[in-house]
This record gives sequence, structure tokens and C-alpha cells, in this order.
Amino acid sequence: MLLNTVFKTTGAYVLLMLRVFRRPEKLKVYTKALMREIDLLGLDSVAIVSIISIFVGAVVTIQTALNLEDPLIPDYYIAIATRESIILEFSPTMVSLILAGKVGSNIASTLGTMRVSEQIDALEVMGVNSASYLIMPKIVASMLYNPFLIVISMFLGILGGYIAGNLTGMVAPVDYVLGIQLGFKSYYIAYSLTKTVVFAFLITSIASYAGYTVQGGAVEVGVASTRAVVSASVAIIVANYLLTQLLLG
Repeated sequence: MLLNTVFKTTGAYVLLMLRVFRRPEKLKVYTKALMREIDLLGLDSVAIVSIISIFVGAVVTIQTALNLEDPLIPDYYIAIATRESIILEFSPTMVSLILAGKVGSNIASTLGTMRVSEQIDALEVMGVNSASYLIMPKIVASMLYNPFLIVISMFLGILGGYIAGNLTGMVAPVDYVLGIQLGFKSYYIAYSLTKTVVFAFLITSIASYAGYTVQGGAVEVGVASTRAVVSASVAIIVANYLLTQLLLG
């Protein structure tokens, strides 16, 4: 029974995505919608991403310093550990999970409300491809803007580590800067941004499916929002494993 539900849901999701990515009738309308979604889904997330990244970078630095209290280990290793943790996992994966909660619930509740209030039905009656018009700008906006959020998160996370190390005296600024530069691999940035684009697609498409297919009333909209966040988070974790094996294995 569970397997049957999974296949049925997956099939419905794929069919919806095929509708979403049909060639739009009026590009100008989609461009305006895209700009609106970038402002709503991207710019509104800068503050929370920035605050969390600074403090997580600080915490990672302090915890690493406390666990490397060995006089034989140079202090710049603390910065190396912070850099790798922030770039490889925290910024692309953990921030995406945070965005799944913030952005995913917003998308699911918005589309769910439009569905139960019959606004989507009205678009269909007017001959508009509602799936493409409502969902595609959200997906494209997230896939374009989320990499910028992750780059900001990387920078502020490393900066937060620098500030914490300096204020606590655990890592001298010179050692921290040396550790950040030492053995840096630019491929890790490409790897992280590739994951980010995939995660952005999963977040918006899964949340859109959950909201677009709501049946019932206000209670079902809340259930769909919760289901969207949980499903997107699970998809991110699974995709993270697969992409790590593929790109770093």
C-alpha cells in the first residue's frame, strides 16, 4: 500500500513538472513573475541566512579550537576545519534545509490557498497554463538566487569564525587567514553550488506540488505545508548523499 502511494505520488509529481516546463505563451508576463519571486523567495531570506551563518561559523571555530588543544597541531588547522565545514556541508546543505522550512512552507501555503479559493480553477477557465504560470517562476527564481545566498553564507560563516577566534583569543588572525588560504580547492565551491541548484529545484518543485494539489479547505493547506517541508528536507538529505558520491567519490 505504501509503495503504491509512493509510485502514485511520484507519477503525479512528474506529470505536474512536465506541465510546468512547457513553453510559456507570453515571456513578458513570466519575466515580471520571475522578478516578483526573486524578491519574495530570495531577498527576504538574506537576513536569516546571514545571521545563522555568522553564528554557526563562530560556533564551529570555537568547538574545533576546543577539540584541537594539542601543542603539536598548528592553530591554522582550526581555520582549515572551519572552512571545509562551512563550504562543503553547512552552507549548501544546512542552509538549504533552513530554506526548505522558510520558502517551502510559504510556497505550499500560497498555492494551497489559491487552490482552495478556486483562483487556480479561474486561471484554467481563462485558458492559462496555471501550473507553468504559478510554479515555473518560483523554481527558476530559487535556482538563480539560492547560489547567491549560499555564497553569502560561506563568506559570513568564515567571517564569523574569524571574529570568534579573534575575540576569544583561540586563533590569532594571522593563523586564521593562513588556514583559510592553505590547501584551498576551488572545486569545492563548484561542488557546493551544484548541490545548491539541485536543492533549490527540489525545495520549490516539491513545495509547489504539495500546494498545487491540495484538496479540501484551510486545514488541508496547513497539512500540505507541513508535508512540503518534510518531503523537501528528506529529498535534500538523499540528494546530498547521491551528489557527494557522484561529485566527490
